[in-house]
Amino acid sequence: MLIINIKENESIDKALKRFKKKFEKTGILKELRSRTAFEKPSVSRRMEIKKAAYVQNLRRQENA
Repeated sequence: MLIINIKENESIDKALKRFKKKFEKTGILKELRSRTAFEKPSVSRRMEIKKAAYVQNLRRQENA
């Protein structure tokens, strides 16, 4: 369970933004989506390789 302590005089928007960041870091939603349907290990490995290549390409374009 995620707990966000709201500081004194902190707006709800800022607290909600902190909650969303913390929620994304935990990876709860990603895990939930991955559990909805079985994915073969070969397919998941292929997706990881594609993602790594995409990120590497983005970084290469950023440096160029």
